[in-house]
Amino acid sequence: MKRISWKDQGASAELEALYNRPACPREIEDAVSEIVAKVKAEGDGAIADFLARFDKVTLRPQDFIVKADEYTEAERAVDENAKQAIDLAIAHVTAFAEQAKPHDHSFSPREGVVLGERFVPMERIGCYIPGGTAPLVSTVIHTVAIAKAAGVREIVATTPPMKDGTVNPATLYALKRAGATEVWKMGGAYAIAAMAYGTQTVKKVEKIVGPGNAYVAAAKKFVYGSVAIDMVAGPSEIMILADAAANPAFAAADMLSQAEHGSGLEQSVIVSDSKAFLDSVEAELHRQSATLPRLATVEKVLSRGTYLIEAEDLLSAAEIAGKYAPEHLEVMCSNSRELLPHIKAAGAIFLGQWTPEPAGDFTAGPSHVLPTAGTAKFFHGLSTIDFMRRSSVLEYTREALMKEVSAIECFASLEGLAAHGRSASIRRDWK
Repeated sequence: MKRISWKDQGASAELEALYNRPACPREIEDAVSEIVAKVKAEGDGAIADFLARFDKVTLRPQDFIVKADEYTEAERAVDENAKQAIDLAIAHVTAFAEQAKPHDHSFSPREGVVLGERFVPMERIGCYIPGGTAPLVSTVIHTVAIAKAAGVREIVATTPPMKDGTVNPATLYALKRAGATEVWKMGGAYAIAAMAYGTQTVKKVEKIVGPGNAYVAAAKKFVYGSVAIDMVAGPSEIMILADAAANPAFAAADMLSQAEHGSGLEQSVIVSDSKAFLDSVEAELHRQSATLPRLATVEKVLSRGTYLIEAEDLLSAAEIAGKYAPEHLEVMCSNSRELLPHIKAAGAIFLGQWTPEPAGDFTAGPSHVLPTAGTAKFFHGLSTIDFMRRSSVLEYTREALMKEVSAIECFASLEGLAAHGRSASIRRDWK
């Protein structure tokens, strides 16, 4: 763990390095570029090769896609408690997605002019569902269910298969319930490339969404332009702002919830104006981590990705949070809501000690697909609008256009675009 105090001489430089953390290390980008290029050039053959190399599974192209009987078998294999939890989360996420869904609108800003926006769902999108170190069943719901609420007709999902060539039953059950229309057994960078470029069996999509490790994030960077993406997001991270009144056991538990994700590149950060509180959190991190089953993974994050930062006061802590721009930001302070206006950037904000980050991961409603590595300064969490095409709609009467012809001609002259000016003046001069 790393301790940083505002009193330290080098604190500013240490914080600056934390703010500028990379989503995709360069060495990973180099490896991913070869994977993406191979899939683009060879299609299904490359997919089969990468399935064997990375997932230790031998599949023929006709077996890449999940068949009807596999959905039936998965439903039988999932117990009722899991089904109820999945159905509950789908209901909550769908309700939030429908509430956030943009709607067509128009208004008349001046006589004879009607302006507005029109929103149309995309036709075919791809959802990446991680499953390498753990089956992220919740990610199904936080991508596919939102796409369905937006009205997308073809919702494609890719997820790494298990060693027997099947998809995790709970993941597959959730995919069916949430509204996926196709499920493909492939993962990592090669799955991103397959959705972006298409293969002999996989039809390309219009947009790719969903979280993943640094390899997935790098692949999304490479294919951007051939397909739209939601964001470039790497390993998970959490930052907690806390005062001395917060519960250190709660804070430590929430930090560890992100440390166990699996890549070892995750970050868990806490900022407080109380050194004594940070001391208590550090003790709790050691105590609680020793009881976790994924201890090896957690210890990697504790050793190189965990930061305990002492700020001068809570406003300074909020400033640190805005510059770090975390994926998840918990505000565990006596005046949590009062601090909210001072926080400039975060993927999702959890207020109060009774709002743990895993509630957002699983059942709350907003998508847990969120920007990481400081990109919350310009990316946002996944929402229905990310699955929709937005078009401006403009309509003029003759009289309204005549009032603006001279201004249009002026701009055309300033920019040396004579045909632009004529397209307006010809209407004025037409007899």
